[in-house]
Amino acid sequence: MSLAPFVQIVARGKGRARPMTMAEARDAMTLILRGDAAPEAVGALLMVMRLRGETPAEIAGFTAALRAHVTAKQPHADLDWPSYAAGRSRGAPLFLLAARLVGQAGFRVSMHGWNSHQSTTASVREAIDLAGSNVTYTALETLSPAAFALLTLRDTLGLRSCVNTVLRMWNPSGAAATVQGVFHPSYRGLQAQAAGMLGQKDLSIIKGGGGEFERHPAKETIVYGLRDGAHIQKSAGLIVQDTRRLHEASDPIDLRNLWYGQAHHPFAVATITGTAALALWTLRAAPTLSDADQMACRLWAHRHDTESLSA
Repeated sequence: MSLAPFVQIVARGKGRARPMTMAEARDAMTLILRGDAAPEAVGALLMVMRLRGETPAEIAGFTAALRAHVTAKQPHADLDWPSYAAGRSRGAPLFLLAARLVGQAGFRVSMHGWNSHQSTTASVREAIDLAGSNVTYTALETLSPAAFALLTLRDTLGLRSCVNTVLRMWNPSGAAATVQGVFHPSYRGLQAQAAGMLGQKDLSIIKGGGGEFERHPAKETIVYGLRDGAHIQKSAGLIVQDTRRLHEASDPIDLRNLWYGQAHHPFAVATITGTAALALWTLRAAPTLSDADQMACRLWAHRHDTESLSA
């Protein structure tokens, strides 16, 4: 079977084209991941979807296909934490220290990803040792070479595709809870709807720094997602009063010094604890966002006491 019938569905023309159903999208992505689709057809399908915008059913179908394609089991985790942001303007990955706090609260965190166009300062892989023993990171090119090839089609096509969204939805460890960051706010609702179609129960999505799950402590953060499978939209308020951007090129942050108390940076600490709080709330470690903020601050204050603080 070729990909042509699926290209015809989405690209027939005005009044005749339509989005794919979840089942159709799953079949289409299955062909692509198996290598049974012509590269021209893959590019056509992805770019038509890019032009008119993908739907929750299409994202859910593509994600289901990816999950079925990658049969190697990841170590079980409590929380799935994708990291697929790109951009030269990103600063140090403060969310790694947030994930470490979650790990010190006794939860296992599974990170996976690939980050393009980033400096060494912003590199997740360069700093992953700071994430602690309860946080694992697996590179996309190791998890799924086929998915990695699809993602890097951006270099050929010149545009982002829905593959970026699918990888955030993937959850290769099968964690019961997941957090996601997006760059464009409109994707929060899209991804929440797709997750619901896939049977996800607990999910938090925010517009994060550069598209990562990283909370700006001086801005209101609207959390989209799911609780017990029901759609939610919650407001997480300001933590600090400030007007700065999340990452300032003129204010580099040394993660190692910050963690070990050799650097003092209240805004960065608020970013870390605020991000950790949203993850802990997603995991139901705290009943309210306010309680989660307080819990994260306690974890930060006692971060050197032990590598496994009890929740």
